Amino acid sequence: MGPQLQSSTPNKLAAGRNATAEKLLVAASALMIERASIDVSLSDIAQKSGANAALVKYHFGNKDGLLLALLARDAATEVANLEYLLAQPLSPTAKLKLHIGGIIRAYHRFPYMNRLIHYLLHESSAEAADEVSKFFVAPLLEFHRRLLAEGVAAGEFREVDPVLFYTSLIGACDHLFFGRHAMSRATGVGPVTDEVCRQYITHMEALICGGILKRASGD
Repeated sequence: MGPQLQSSTPNKLAAGRNATAEKLLVAASALMIERASIDVSLSDIAQKSGANAALVKYHFGNKDGLLLALLARDAATEVANLEYLLAQPLSPTAKLKLHIGGIIRAYHRFPYMNRLIHYLLHESSAEAADEVSKFFVAPLLEFHRRLLAEGVAAGEFREVDPVLFYTSLIGACDHLFFGRHAMSRATGVGPVTDEVCRQYITHMEALICGGILKRASGD
């Protein structure tokens, strides 16, 4: 278990992020993208941001608090977009395709996101795991439940368990980035470029829609 966090950190930042705190988050994000790793030190983050490492404790409590705030920041826009998408006058199938593309692009934009989620859920504190569940996992699962129900009611989707759907979609996004290093060693594939991202969106749309959409015969 990791050290205790300031549980109000994501909420405080959402209410009005301090300029120095924002600099620290931007620096941490940039370093993780550059190094393809979440293993960055407080001194590295401080040097990148131009701020004193002691300010991490002041703004976030500790390094895990900073990582939690970074994930909360990155997830906030994506989660806000879920309600917006549900409210659009589109078919459930169109919403599903937009969601698949949106999730994959979010992971591409923040390639460290999956590792942060794994770390904070499984290797930090119980408090951190609870926070991630509240601001990321629970809203996404609820969105999937509502979208799937909408699709079934419209006669477009077959009955699908929301938890299994979440596991399939998020797991597929997860592994594209998390497993890419292993595949590069085994098969020589390159990094996840914009083109790879576009290809993966097309692939996942075909894969998921092929399994969830009702056929014309209705079976």
